[in-house]
Amino acid sequence: MKKTVCELFAGVGGFRCGLNSIKTLEDIKKPEKWDTVWFSQWEPAEKSTQYAHDCYVYHFGSCLDKNGKDTTNYNIEDVDKTTLPDFNLLVGGFPCQDYSVASSLATSKGLEGKKGVLWWSIRETLEAKQPPFVLLENVDRLLKSPAKQRGRDFGIILACFRDEGYTVEWRVINAADYGYQQRRRRTFIFAYKNDTTYAKRVREKVQYSMAADIEENREAMGNVLLEEGFFAKSFPVEIVDKNKIHIKELPEGLGELSEHFSFGFENTGVMIDGVIYTVKTQPVYEGKQITLGDIMEESEVDEKYFIPDERLYYTYPEVTHSDESKERLSKEERQTWQYIKGAKKLPRKAANGHEYIFSEGAVAMVDAYDKPARTMLTSEGSFSRSTHIVKDKKTGRIRLLTPMEAERIQGFPTNHTKYCQVGDKVVEMPVNKRRFMMGNALVVNLVEKMEEQLSVIFDAE
Repeated sequence: MKKTVCELFAGVGGFRCGLNSIKTLEDIKKPEKWDTVWFSQWEPAEKSTQYAHDCYVYHFGSCLDKNGKDTTNYNIEDVDKTTLPDFNLLVGGFPCQDYSVASSLATSKGLEGKKGVLWWSIRETLEAKQPPFVLLENVDRLLKSPAKQRGRDFGIILACFRDEGYTVEWRVINAADYGYQQRRRRTFIFAYKNDTTYAKRVREKVQYSMAADIEENREAMGNVLLEEGFFAKSFPVEIVDKNKIHIKELPEGLGELSEHFSFGFENTGVMIDGVIYTVKTQPVYEGKQITLGDIMEESEVDEKYFIPDERLYYTYPEVTHSDESKERLSKEERQTWQYIKGAKKLPRKAANGHEYIFSEGAVAMVDAYDKPARTMLTSEGSFSRSTHIVKDKKTGRIRLLTPMEAERIQGFPTNHTKYCQVGDKVVEMPVNKRRFMMGNALVVNLVEKMEEQLSVIFDAE
């Protein structure tokens, strides 16, 4: 089977880098094993610039649809999916929103999400192009959203795949659990058409029977999750308790599912023929651990990344708590990293007038070199608790991460986000945007690891 790819919500090309083992900027010039025939990247919040799309084009060029038109920077909702070139693998890291649908609609035609329009664009792509294989990434909370109807959103996604004839495996993977340089938990979804050689081979290996009772397939599905499935081959796990494989059949109608479905999805699972099998697992890994220190700059760093002494501490460095329940600190004291990362007690008033004391615990002020980086967010580099601050290796002074270090934390080539192609001009991406792109990205190393199994699957089709 040809290794052709469509990359939706492409960002700066994380899936493309992973599938083609792109570790340095020089690697981008080499022939690609996986042929990306079309991609889509559009940032609605950017009114005058499209930095992610333009960075992608700088490295890889653009793609035309079947009509010879470049729609890669259109709102994906406005793209006619039937005009996309044919492909065999659909990939994408789609945003997590609200996937509920109008309960009055009995069929998939005309379903409208309240906010989760981006999932429906994936659904439209599945309907129009029928790709044999799909690999998606999302935040780990996808399995539990929304809070008032746990599991509904993911149930809708699974039902959409079921209706198009797919089997679906999923796994919540923390990159650091498998030796990579960031503690980042994400849900990965691998779906494959039931008529593929791969689907038939997996069913035969685990002795799955469509004619059997749902309970009778419990052991077969346990073997998919633990040994024979896509994620089991790429990222080994052990089941915490094999007797606790939870089983649930999806309702037929998406409207009914949206209105009433609720289920406790675990971090590992499979949906086959409309039946969910899910269980809690834990990673099995004994290899090398890459740490934050391993990817830090060794040479001289630009002065603009260093934090002035007056912004570090408002009192003694060993103080990690502030109590403002009786007296508020000054604005200058609150504008220090010691304050924002420290534990706090603050007087608050609820909307109904109720007064209370808000408390939060301390986080490490300076990130340790001997551990993987914490989860990087789009706010990286801003004055917030989640921003990494580190001790510079050369000078010992405290500073923010450089964009190059942020890229390495996500497994991208160093300086991947430095330049963008805007028309016939090459421009530099602003530092804050470079960090934002990395906060939005996936850990490329995970996709590179999955590619090994994907190649085996495609070569056998």
